[in-house]
Amino acid sequence: MLNRIRTAGSIALMTAALLATSCSPSADKPDAPKTEFNIGWSIYAGWMPWPYAQQAGIVKKWEDKYHIKLNFVQVNDYVESVNQYTAGKLDGVTVANMDALTIPAAGGKDTSAIIVGDYSNGNDGILLKGADSLAAIKGRQVYLVELSVSHYLLARGLESIKMPLTDVKTVNTSDADIVGAYASPAVTAAVAWNPQLTTMKGTPGTKEVFSSADIPGEILDLMVVDTNTLKANPNLGKALAGIWYETVALMQKQDADGKAARAAMAKLAGSTPEAFDGQLKTTFLYADPKAAVAATESPALITTMTRVRDFSYSKGLFGQGAKSADAVGMAFPGGKTLGDANHVTLRFDDSFMQMAADGKL
Repeated sequence: MLNRIRTAGSIALMTAALLATSCSPSADKPDAPKTEFNIGWSIYAGWMPWPYAQQAGIVKKWEDKYHIKLNFVQVNDYVESVNQYTAGKLDGVTVANMDALTIPAAGGKDTSAIIVGDYSNGNDGILLKGADSLAAIKGRQVYLVELSVSHYLLARGLESIKMPLTDVKTVNTSDADIVGAYASPAVTAAVAWNPQLTTMKGTPGTKEVFSSADIPGEILDLMVVDTNTLKANPNLGKALAGIWYETVALMQKQDADGKAARAAMAKLAGSTPEAFDGQLKTTFLYADPKAAVAATESPALITTMTRVRDFSYSKGLFGQGAKSADAVGMAFPGGKTLGDANHVTLRFDDSFMQMAADGKL
């Protein structure tokens, strides 16, 4: 089952993350150089290149090049993987942009996004029964995982037709329960992500009226690492970039080698090659490092992160101490910042992707 619980979670989870961060090293204290690192990952189509690379020997190649040891650690619960990273138990983790902002960064952990790996290009969608227009959602109860990317997608969809969120009532539904809930005739609106989304689309009378393909580049999947660890150990960033682009280039091939790589990734995810290929079709992978650099340097990223932070703040995901959406500072290539420039805890660092693009890894 190719799924990650892509949610910033409840306030309780946020509190746990903040408490965990309070026990982590100070962002002002430089880390000592080291040679072994733990990188967390969870099952999702766009993140399967990481465990496959370890299985296929690609990780060892880059470990040997930079004389380091990389332990790719599977964490079955996505939110738990992000919390473990926030608590300092992991040096890096695979995470969505919204969750990178609302969990480690909002908790004060200085975090660098060094690889923009993909964006959801239809993996998330808004479904209605008995209607083929998003406008028909007005007044309905909408079943979704609250405070998640589904909630964000709903807000963006309604914004596109100038409808406030207050025109609908959200019903918090876990990703494990949403397929069953939507099967009920009484439920006529829902927001979900794959693989549940694909299943729910098959419900009679259902139409997808808005999807992440309508907001390309906004639901991003990243590889993030602790900023101080990265500063003390730049070879970590170089190795991760090398692993990523070599592996993604292989899986993009349409020959026997590419097919075998994707089939192996599907198996690691507990899925079939057909299901895995299906999800890749709605996942835009940044296989070309030049494209990833361009996306990271684009003003569109700042626009996206402004929307994400404004939504997150409005839902209380920055914690009770946050007095405005500017509470969490973000840094972008070219010295640009968003929010509190004196309290930057989320950095989009394209330097390692640029090295890959320049062939300098």
